[in-house]
Amino acid sequence: MADTRFERYDGTGVPTIGVEEEFFLVDDAGTLAPRSVEVLDGAAAGPGRLLGEFTRSQVESAGPVCASVGDALRGLHASRLRLAEAAARQGVRVVAGAVPVMAETAPQRLNPGSRYHRIAERFGGVAAAAGTNCGCHVHVEVPDRDSGVAASNRLRPWLPVLLALSANSPVCSSADTGYASWRQPRWSRWPTAGPPPPLESAEHYEACVAALLESGAALDRRMVYWDIRLSDCHPTVEIRVCDVPATAEESALVAALVRALVSAALDDEAAGRAPARRDPAVLRGDMWRAARDGLEGSCPDPLSGGRLRPAHAVLDGAVSHLRPYLEKAGDLGHVLVALSTLRVAGGGAARQRAAYNRRARAADVVDYLAETTVQGLEASVAPSAVVPPPAHARPFGG
Repeated sequence: MADTRFERYDGTGVPTIGVEEEFFLVDDAGTLAPRSVEVLDGAAAGPGRLLGEFTRSQVESAGPVCASVGDALRGLHASRLRLAEAAARQGVRVVAGAVPVMAETAPQRLNPGSRYHRIAERFGGVAAAAGTNCGCHVHVEVPDRDSGVAASNRLRPWLPVLLALSANSPVCSSADTGYASWRQPRWSRWPTAGPPPPLESAEHYEACVAALLESGAALDRRMVYWDIRLSDCHPTVEIRVCDVPATAEESALVAALVRALVSAALDDEAAGRAPARRDPAVLRGDMWRAARDGLEGSCPDPLSGGRLRPAHAVLDGAVSHLRPYLEKAGDLGHVLVALSTLRVAGGGAARQRAAYNRRARAADVVDYLAETTVQGLEASVAPSAVVPPPAHARPFGG
């Protein structure tokens, strides 16, 4: 997040938010294009910041601190447009997809900076695979680090729901992977990736981070890749579990739900209500199921003790549960409209598969993503185009 001016959360107001999105740069054929330095140098000024990422075929937008999801959405649209225009001047395109769609024949060039090269040297093949992914990160303001830990504990069971909602990476290396989010198993190769452990306090958090650094599993604090972590630069808790959605509207939807979850968690903590427990081994399985099925399948419902239910039903229950917080923040309208649209258009993974299955061409998926990255969710509404996943990728049970 580029702006550190926060309205302090006092338990009665609405916490501020910020959203970060990562994107790929691709050429006309749809393969990754190492042009991030040139694209960023030529990008117009605007809210937030545009940054490089691990490889030179990736760029990132770090949005400003926002009080409303409407402001966040406008910033997301503006950043995507700035990147797309700058990319076009370099003869490349920006795509909001979480893994490389086309098969890549050569290792990716790293962005300038000794840190990226040290990471690649230490982690070898893990960095080569797990580093070439694009996510969406949501920062939510918290009053202090102990509050952030409390929010982390209470949000752990919701991580699979957020992953299912954002799943946007079924096609990788020119083939359907059978997963709605192929990014999740790729990303989980990092030794510090995945849900955070249940934590007792900010001191316990710091002790875990120190141990990861001592073991060498993390090169530095920025490499603590937990799906929920405390920011070292801002007074926020950062939720990092999501694929980058195809559209800005979906990223804003994720941000609204995450803010409501954090707000509810802080109220539950203040009231002394015990957090729902989910064993780390079980939560790992929950994450696999969410990555496999995405929005069109089933995922564990935190409000029913982890019972497997259709993902849309879980989200409906979440909206009902979080309604007071969504209304207070002014976010309820966007959430209801976006979820309604996704029921018609399909989730990100379903829409990618629809593009792929028309001609069994991965390049068509890249073209679809390049278009919707800028045009938005309404451009994706084409009910006849949404087809079910292949038999090996369809939800089962639940």
